[in-house]
Amino acid sequence: MEELIVKVEKLSHRYSAQWAVRDLDFEIYRNGIYGLLGSNGAGKSTTMNIMCGVLKQTEGNIYIKGINIRENPVEAKRHIGFLPQKPPLHMELTVREYLSFCAKLRDIPAKEVTRSVNEVMERCSLAHFSNRLTRNLSGGYQQRVGIAQAIIHKPDLVVLDEPTNGLDPNQIFEIRHLIKEIAHERTVVLSTHILSEVQATCKYIRMIEQGRVVFSGTIDEFDNYIVPNSLMVSLRGMPPADELLTIPGVIEVEELGGPKYRLRFNDGHDVSKHVVEISVARNWELTEIYTEKGSMDAVFAELSKK
Repeated sequence: MEELIVKVEKLSHRYSAQWAVRDLDFEIYRNGIYGLLGSNGAGKSTTMNIMCGVLKQTEGNIYIKGINIRENPVEAKRHIGFLPQKPPLHMELTVREYLSFCAKLRDIPAKEVTRSVNEVMERCSLAHFSNRLTRNLSGGYQQRVGIAQAIIHKPDLVVLDEPTNGLDPNQIFEIRHLIKEIAHERTVVLSTHILSEVQATCKYIRMIEQGRVVFSGTIDEFDNYIVPNSLMVSLRGMPPADELLTIPGVIEVEELGGPKYRLRFNDGHDVSKHVVEISVARNWELTEIYTEKGSMDAVFAELSKK
């Protein structure tokens, strides 16, 4: 059975008179990358800050490896590595000096600090910049230093807030690769509102909207949240749209150019079977047929009611 790393139980938080999150319940298990998804203002940052012990909730509890972070925050935080959206870097320190400082903050024994710093610099491809001032690094390498401080104490849970924000495409690719490597050994929670980031990186999704969980499942389950209602077909015979409308269940035909068509259908009909059978009977020369999934954007809009 998978080990439970995070348990969120009836979590609620209020700023003044307004509830930012209300009655959240979800669980996160060992290893893998979980996307904490939601539009701006949905309650992601509040949830993440409470999870990392930065903010104390109004109601409910969060357990990190069974430890209540509200009742025993110091012990719970030993299992957490956190990279805020703006990395907490000391720009006038070298990479080695900064990571040594972070190691001491994390109670790594003095005799193990050098080894821990060397290991994490190697892991994050920072060894050749060890003596460079942090302010002289590119944005991508500053982000690597931020990730390095989050994993230097080998936590069970690594929480990353918008880790690729503001990076160029090459830097984004490299950071995604690093995050996937980290997830082989520990659980990663990645907070974002960027769908492409979730699609490229995450295996699981917890989506929050208006302070409530609206989806909890795998990326495949998210992709298939909207029941498909269209088929993509290629017919070399290029029959007229009127003929395709005679197929049982087909309610609309969109000609996409050449032999390609989009067929929209009603529920309750095995339209694929009808297309194949009628194509053979009428010599339409069917070369391709597949069910069209709803896009991630469409699923996001449906779940967020936007």
